[in-house]
Amino acid sequence: MTRILISEVGPRDGLQSVSRVMPLQARQAWIAAEAAAGVREIEVGSFVPARLLPQMADTAALVGFAKGIEGLAVAVLVPNLRGAEHAIAAGAHKLSIPFSMSETHSLKNVRKDHAAMLDEIRAIAALVAAQPEAQRPHFEVGLSTAFGCTMEGAVSEDKVVRLAVASIEAGAREVGLSDTTGYANPAQVRRLVRRTRTAVGAERLNTLHLHNTRGLGLANVVAGLEEGITTFDASLGGLGGCPFAPGASGNIVTEDLAFMLEAMGCETGIDLERLLKVRRIIAEALPGEPLYGFTPDAGLPLGFGSATA
Repeated sequence: MTRILISEVGPRDGLQSVSRVMPLQARQAWIAAEAAAGVREIEVGSFVPARLLPQMADTAALVGFAKGIEGLAVAVLVPNLRGAEHAIAAGAHKLSIPFSMSETHSLKNVRKDHAAMLDEIRAIAALVAAQPEAQRPHFEVGLSTAFGCTMEGAVSEDKVVRLAVASIEAGAREVGLSDTTGYANPAQVRRLVRRTRTAVGAERLNTLHLHNTRGLGLANVVAGLEEGITTFDASLGGLGGCPFAPGASGNIVTEDLAFMLEAMGCETGIDLERLLKVRRIIAEALPGEPLYGFTPDAGLPLGFGSATA
């Protein structure tokens, strides 16, 4: 049985796109409930200045809280070296920096061109390497807008592969491919995953961050599975998108992804009945906020647990 890791990104990627700030206590309850349902990795926030994203102001407190949950990998997003310094000080297990393959988006999102971003990756990699081995976080570069950009349109696959190699050479332990704007299709996913893994090594690309903006999110997951991808980002209730990429709504719904993977015979370690109840926490903390997902609406099929055991 194939073991797949679902990395929950709602507390970061979901909430950064919601205008209201979810109370810290509610976010803690959300993280604890998902971990109790069997989710093994959660991106709890980002170390971005609060003046830019007030929704992320309590990230250090969330890292501290989540580290107290046994068996949970605590991930955060960092936009730069300063963010990485804060993340390491807080004790995050995993750092991810977004490196946009669209230079226009990169300048809009983090105000750096590609050369400056590679310098930032080198500096973070050096900082990570300087930590005691037992305290060294996993450092991943998320290759955002890898499948297309709302500002530039098509993004060259040759450029994505070249910058993936450059990221590894700069010291990243791993790269991930991100469909920031929901442009990807299954044929494109297969092709770009295959090309990138060939260039950097299969062990250096395990993660896809996909959006369901045009309804292809789960189809793209299947394409990734067929190419050997073992980690998929998703957001509870489908919350989120990139606030600096127009039209980039529609994270994959964690509940739907978990159901599909389990129905296909993959092992996620997630108790689906418990997972479906977690969205009540979001609904109560953010009343009126749209939540998505077919599985939460339809429920689990009769005998689903025994049928897939």
